[in-house]
Amino acid sequence: MSWGYEERHMIEALRSGIPSKAIGHHFAEARQELLDSVIEKLDGVSESKMSDSMIISGKYGEGKTHLINTIYTLAHQRNMVVSLISLSKETPLDKLYLVYPKLVNNTYLPNHVQPGFTQELNKLSPNSPLTNDLLLYGATQLETDRLYYLLRSYLNTDDMEEQFLLQTDLEGDFVPNLQIKKMYRRIFGEKVVFNQNFVKSRHAQDYVAFLSHLFVQLGYNGWVILFDESELIGRLSKKARAKAYNNLASFLFPAKQLEATFSLFAFSSSYTEDIIEAKNEYQNLEELYPEGQEPMKSVLDAIVKAPQLKPLTHEEMQQILEKIVRFHAKAYDWQPNVALEKLLERVDRSGYLLRSKIRSAIEYLDQLYLYQTEEESLVGELEEGHYEEEESEEESAPTFEQLFDH
Repeated sequence: MSWGYEERHMIEALRSGIPSKAIGHHFAEARQELLDSVIEKLDGVSESKMSDSMIISGKYGEGKTHLINTIYTLAHQRNMVVSLISLSKETPLDKLYLVYPKLVNNTYLPNHVQPGFTQELNKLSPNSPLTNDLLLYGATQLETDRLYYLLRSYLNTDDMEEQFLLQTDLEGDFVPNLQIKKMYRRIFGEKVVFNQNFVKSRHAQDYVAFLSHLFVQLGYNGWVILFDESELIGRLSKKARAKAYNNLASFLFPAKQLEATFSLFAFSSSYTEDIIEAKNEYQNLEELYPEGQEPMKSVLDAIVKAPQLKPLTHEEMQQILEKIVRFHAKAYDWQPNVALEKLLERVDRSGYLLRSKIRSAIEYLDQLYLYQTEEESLVGELEEGHYEEEESEEESAPTFEQLFDH
């Protein structure tokens, strides 16, 4: 039986509602107007090496994560490094030093399946033009010069343990300042005095800026950072939210901090009502920062004005269903006899969520494949709730094994 592994993987991912980069690659036609805007920004960053940013918003289950995975594919097609990160309790935006290692661990170079960038450091050698450029950047263009001493030590040490420690520091497991000074003094016989003492809670942005410069110097056309679940900022305390907005501003309004970087934040469309208005965010900033609320106020303005994902058009939904039918056929080696207009009518009765419509279509195809009969979908019952709520076990979609255990 010649089942298609890739197609089966995508059908299973669509059925379960789990986002997939492969899905983003094959289902890239929807919401073309918004994608055209993103493509324009990606091309602008790639060509000018100037940074840009964007905020999008959409309802729970309406395809924000799918859109992010589509942008991942578009960026790699342009020879751009991509980082995917979902904000969470363990990755709170008010603490950039906790976000940075997660960012590194989810950074994908073009034509690389596994995440990571440290293999690129093997291209560096002491006294090469590339290395000298990076050392000069680390010494003069950042708030602290810690990365100058770290990188020079990394490239010149003959101690494998030291090299490993310095590499893990670049990945976000920050080594104490004193340890870097000791390493540098051992290697070069020189005393180290930082121009400013590095504090991870204040200077983690230096590492982000350094990576943006490194990727360009390595020959990539830029760096795309995609933040999902950004609405979870709303679960932080009042002061922590203000810090998160300030950190968000460093990506949203990068000025000279970031080089050739496109940052995108995906928020729930209810964030303005549930957080900014309900928690009086503008007033909170006035209380916390009576001398001036920038750049946090500009971040709130950008969230309020963010473009929202519009419902899919009839033609866009039909294109998606056509692909789902083709993939289902290849996944399970059969020939579905499906009238698309009838399938469209069926999914339209499944509720307003894109996720529910897709599940309904796959459930319909599953029933035809297994029983050669049609039954009404119950998927529409799953879409009740708020974006912060997780599905219960009773509401979760059946697994592949459960579905085909007959």
